[in-house]
Amino acid sequence: MEEWYVATPERLTALCQVLAKSRWLALDTEFIRDRSYYPKLCLVQVCNGELAAAIDVVALPEWEALLDLLYRPDITKVFHAARQDLEILQQLRGVLPTPLFDTQTAAALLGHGEQLGYGELVERELGVVLEKGQGRTDWLQRPLSPQQLRYALDDVIYLARSYRQMVARLAAQGRLEWLAEEFAALADPTGYVVEPLQAWRKVKGRNRLRGHQLAVLQQLAAWREEQAQTLDRPRKWVLRDELLVDLARLMPSDLAALHALRGVDAGLLERYGELLLVQIRQGRALPRGEWPQERGVPPRLSEQQQAQVDLLAAVLRLEVERQGIHPQAVAGRRELERLLLGEPTTLLQGWRAGLVGRRLQALLNGELTVAVVAGEMQLLEHDDGTP
Repeated sequence: MEEWYVATPERLTALCQVLAKSRWLALDTEFIRDRSYYPKLCLVQVCNGELAAAIDVVALPEWEALLDLLYRPDITKVFHAARQDLEILQQLRGVLPTPLFDTQTAAALLGHGEQLGYGELVERELGVVLEKGQGRTDWLQRPLSPQQLRYALDDVIYLARSYRQMVARLAAQGRLEWLAEEFAALADPTGYVVEPLQAWRKVKGRNRLRGHQLAVLQQLAAWREEQAQTLDRPRKWVLRDELLVDLARLMPSDLAALHALRGVDAGLLERYGELLLVQIRQGRALPRGEWPQERGVPPRLSEQQQAQVDLLAAVLRLEVERQGIHPQAVAGRRELERLLLGEPTTLLQGWRAGLVGRRLQALLNGELTVAVVAGEMQLLEHDDGTP
């Protein structure tokens, strides 16, 4: 494997010329976000299976040539757990690069389980245990140490090798096309746009609030989101979650009541006191019909319905594990509840429907039955008892 460290415009031009012939590129980024709202990109790593490069975007005056390469539609961009990397690219260009491939998503179709970490994927696929010592390093420091560069390059070298191996197995099993739907969703730009009025959904402790308290929280969280974006500072540096929840719960009406709250010091009161009171008043004035509501609240199922969902979960697990697929890659319990209740569900869409969804629906319709045959649970035709 040829390895490059790229820190000059000339070297970057040469790299892009070499990589332009690639059909796919394994990609990773190193960034710092602990002191800012937006991630600060420090390093971009790429590998095409023959050449691996660490591009020092801190040292380079500009690197548009690399972005142009990454956005070419004839090159597949390969990531592991792509969302944070894609968030950075969305921030830089306002659009996402396509086509995409995410090895974390693909791993579930190979029986590895959902949300598999990169190190564990490499160990399972390649039998290689990667060094973990640089995970919390300061990627803005220069010069980068040999250990940092080794860690960074290994991230894409073994990603490239895992990708090749996984694609071959998925193709042999006829499952590559299944991933098209998953990667189309991953490339949906709306998933990377933070709407301030939806920021309340990520506030820890919001479950303690009800009714118009949630309306106040929505206003406060939206204001905090916009303030954090403007200042480019972490949300918690503007206002901590626990204080947001206390403000929404108690709804102080003046500066004296605001100052009496634990966690509100003189500096916070001076900087934001009046602004916070404005958000609280606006939230309190919101009509009941416009109060925010938690979405996706699981329905209250009867004991009979819960037993049916348990049965569906057992059948799902048996059906997909026989084919080497992790059940969570197909559906979680909430999707099974939707199927039972006749609500729209991914189980009746795309590859999931053909794999198991339609059979689960047939079970609910009484067209199939569950039986134990020779010590194994099986789905049988209801009319004549034959598989």
